Amino acid sequence: MAIEQGTVSTFDPETRAGQLLLDDGTAVPFDAAAFDAGGLRLLRLGQRVRFDRDASGRLTRVTLLTLP
Repeated sequence: MAIEQGTVSTFDPETRAGQLLLDDGTAVPFDAAAFDAGGLRLLRLGQRVRFDRDASGRLTRVTLLTLP
């Protein structure tokens, strides 16, 4: 399975929700649950991240993009 990744385009530290932009320009929102599942404390605009989705396409976890 390919690693899905995107770029942070919005992030609200109070609600811990935001939006990612995929490489094709598609905007994908994430909620506080997806942010919290990744164990992150903060995201910066323009930061590259990886994410996981459930069967419905909803983001379930947002984490930092790290190289193997």
